Amino acid sequence: MATVQEIESAVTHLSEDQLAQLRQWFADYDAHSWDDKFEQDTKNGKLVSLANKAIADFRAGRFKEL
Repeated sequence: MATVQEIESAVTHLSEDQLAQLRQWFADYDAHSWDDKFEQDTKNGKLVSLANKAIADFRAGRFKEL
């Protein structure tokens, strides 16, 4: 497996088109990873306390209109 330094070096040798492809791939990969983590945290109940606090704050009038 390549080290981060090896990957960084390889990236500096990419063409503009290849770099654009890498950016898109990484954005998609990162979004998918975040979605998976969020789904896992939701299933494990890690967000329940945050949701309950947000609901309580809203009901108490502690919010700002966006």
